[in-house]
Amino acid sequence: MTTTVDDALEHGGEFHFFQKQMFFLLSLLSAAFTPIYVGIVFLGFTPDHHCWSPGVAELSLRCGWSPAEELNYTVPGPGPGGEASARQCRRYEVDWNQSTLSCVDPLASLDTNRSRLPLGPCRDGWLYETPGSSIVTEFNLVCANSWMLDLFQSSVNVGFFIGSMSIGYIADRFGRKLCLLTTILINAASGVLVAISPTYTWMLIFRLIQGLVSKASWLIGFILITEFVGRSYRRTVGIFYQAAFTVGLLMLAGVAYALPHWRWLQFTVTLPNFCFLLYYWCIPESPRWLISQNKNAEAMRIFQHIAKKNGKSLPASLQRLRPEEETGKKLNPSFLDLVRTPQIRKHTLILMYNWFTSSVLYQGLIMHMGLAGDNIYLEFFYSALVEFPAAFMVILTIDRIGRRYPWAASNIVAGAACLASGFIPGDLQWLRIIVSCLGRMGITMAYEIVCLVNAELYPTFIRNLGVHVCSSMCDIGGIITPFLVYRLTNIWLELPLMVFAVVGLVAGGLVLLLPETKGKALPETIEEAENMQRPRKNKEKMIYLQVQKLDIPLN
Repeated sequence: MTTTVDDALEHGGEFHFFQKQMFFLLSLLSAAFTPIYVGIVFLGFTPDHHCWSPGVAELSLRCGWSPAEELNYTVPGPGPGGEASARQCRRYEVDWNQSTLSCVDPLASLDTNRSRLPLGPCRDGWLYETPGSSIVTEFNLVCANSWMLDLFQSSVNVGFFIGSMSIGYIADRFGRKLCLLTTILINAASGVLVAISPTYTWMLIFRLIQGLVSKASWLIGFILITEFVGRSYRRTVGIFYQAAFTVGLLMLAGVAYALPHWRWLQFTVTLPNFCFLLYYWCIPESPRWLISQNKNAEAMRIFQHIAKKNGKSLPASLQRLRPEEETGKKLNPSFLDLVRTPQIRKHTLILMYNWFTSSVLYQGLIMHMGLAGDNIYLEFFYSALVEFPAAFMVILTIDRIGRRYPWAASNIVAGAACLASGFIPGDLQWLRIIVSCLGRMGITMAYEIVCLVNAELYPTFIRNLGVHVCSSMCDIGGIITPFLVYRLTNIWLELPLMVFAVVGLVAGGLVLLLPETKGKALPETIEEAENMQRPRKNKEKMIYLQVQKLDIPLN
């Protein structure tokens, strides 16, 4: 008797002890991805700083100044309009070692008007007002070198883009398990090398390598867990796998608070990856991949192992397994298929923009919080908590209300929250936190829904290609987000939020131009995809997400 993998799982258990065990193990992998994706908030924290001037410390000691008096007497004030750059990046061109300087307003003897005193760059480095350290304080990534912090975060997103572009082929060619273990090993080694890098250049290189493999291992974990469970559990398991990433956010806030020095923090969050190498003995190869490689005997052994773990038995009639792909005529997908016909072209452009929007707003809001927050540890923790209700709201609404309206509403809420945050007075910090959390919840929901809808809008033969091409825009968004956030805040601290607001509101409006996919069968042909907005007879009652080869980003 010839049967499919899902038929075998119905007998051996679709989500029982074995699948729950695999879900727990792979969810740890998802949580460990967090420090690489958003760790820049703590690794690249920029504290208040000012130029170090030779002789100032000695003069301060001789005069008995307090730290506040030392700053007042020796550091330039804010520039025009309250700009901090003059205070942080310029110093008085004064010889502080001269004995004629008094202890009461020492600059008065040089000029009664401080604004006429010459200013120069910080030639001798900076002093940072922080008890810990970050890559900013160690490598002086401030003032003229501040763009190097942007490059550090962009490099990991470049790695994400290249790695996710190639991981589909590699995992299909060599298997999920081998690819998972290889990427885990490289990720662990490069993470340690980042922690001990002696120079900025070496740190940048190893961070790029981390990006190349870390998202790839996260995606393989996603593929594995969705291939181990039955059809009816795939979507829910996929959403909760992404929720494990949120658990990682909460843990990262606590670890970063306990370890304020970036090298120890980087080393600590990297260590769990070495433990994941033990998965060689814990996680079997995907039976779906084995069947696709015509290794049916090995696949049957794994199914028997799954059934035994689940306390079930496979019937003797299950002798031969076949893959779920259609056995009819094979079509060769092309990039042109994504833009050749009007409706699919519209879907492609809107989906690409929404992937880009989700990435820019998600990463951008986290980075901006690191710049604007009074207590980045607490605010990071609070904003991460709202991702849990976001996941539950997605599960509760997509099959009751549909995909389109919750998706549009989540983008609009995120955009409106960004707009409102920019105009909330500083003394209403509690209101600012609430609005920021609403924005974070909105963009988290949008991120999770786009993962689902992207696959539902394309016909079968270009579905994987469509998800692959559209989702690559989230990595492009991640590449430009650091420059967008850190450069625009130099002009106005809230300017990035205004940009996020426009981007999010436009994304919400564009979503309404897409067809509703709730209750509709996955389209199998170009014609069916073109006619999705017209009522048509359903070919099946349940829609599920085909995830064998999809590149689904994190929430």
